[in-house]
Amino acid sequence: MSVTDHRRLGVAAGAALLTIAVAGCSGLGRDAVGTISYQTEGDRHVMVSNPSVKGCHRLGSTGATEVINNTLVDIVLYPSHDCSGDETTYLATTTSDRIAPRAPSWRSYTVVH
Repeated sequence: MSVTDHRRLGVAAGAALLTIAVAGCSGLGRDAVGTISYQTEGDRHVMVSNPSVKGCHRLGSTGATEVINNTLVDIVLYPSHDCSGDETTYLATTTSDRIAPRAPSWRSYTVVH
């Protein structure tokens, strides 16, 4: 084998190991890495670190008017407290969104995993 063949083999082995490691960690179903910050209707700033990837998470009693997703995963925002309903907003990783004027606040979210 030449040096080039060894490098290709090393790159392929490294890529395979990285794929296995990422798949194994994502299957644990524990926490999203990063923070979710939101502003409440009462202008209170809240930050949640490493939220669980499982279940429905409430955004305070009055809901959120702005959400910043600084996690490594996407989230879905809901106007209900129980993560139900059709009026959802998809918020990709490292993005933010603010409700439109006279729109209902977001009251809960789920993590896409």
